[in-house]
Amino acid sequence: MASPLIADVIRPASTRTAWIYDAALVAGFSLVIALCAQVAIPLPFTPVPVTLQTLAVLMAGCLLGSGRGALAVLAYLGEGFAGLPVFSAGRAGIAHLLGPTGGYLLGFVAAAFIVGMFAERGAARSWQGTLVMLIVGNVVLYVPGVAWLGAYTGMDRAVSLGFLPFVVGDLLKTAAGWGLLSGMALVTGKARRT
Repeated sequence: MASPLIADVIRPASTRTAWIYDAALVAGFSLVIALCAQVAIPLPFTPVPVTLQTLAVLMAGCLLGSGRGALAVLAYLGEGFAGLPVFSAGRAGIAHLLGPTGGYLLGFVAAAFIVGMFAERGAARSWQGTLVMLIVGNVVLYVPGVAWLGAYTGMDRAVSLGFLPFVVGDLLKTAAGWGLLSGMALVTGKARRT
C-alpha cells in the first residue's frame, strides 16, 4: 500500500539512498521552521510573539509523518540550544528554551508527531480529516505552551496572554495549511475523497 504522505511520493525505493532523502527532509524542514520563526511580530502585552512557526511545525508533521516531522522540530530546537539564532527574532540558547515561551517550543515536538500520526493514517485524504488534523495539532502545542507560560504569569493570566490573542491568527494559519495541503495533494496525485 502506498504511503499517504506527500513527502513519500518521490522517496527513493533504495534503502541506500532513502536515508539521505529522509535526512535532507528533516534538515530542510528544521530550516523552514527557523525561517518562519523570524517572521515574528511582538505583541506589547505578552511575551509570546506572533510567528509562522506553528504553520511550519504542523506542515512538517503533515508532509513528513510523525517520525521525520518530530525529528525536524528536534533538530530546530537543537540548533537553537547550540546557539544558532533560529528562535523567534533571532534568539538562541537554553535561556530561551527555559523562558516563558519554552512550553510552546517543546509542544512543537508533540504537535508535529501527533499531526504526523494523523497524516500517516490518511487523514489528509479528505478536507475534513485535514482540518481536524490541523486543529488537533494546534491544541497539542497550546497545552504545554499555556501551562508553561502559567508558571511565569499564573494560570489565570496565561490563557489571556498565551492563547486568546492568537486564536484568529491560528485559524488563518490553519486555513493556509489546509490550502497548501490541498494544492500539494492535487499536484502529487494524492487526491482527496469526500
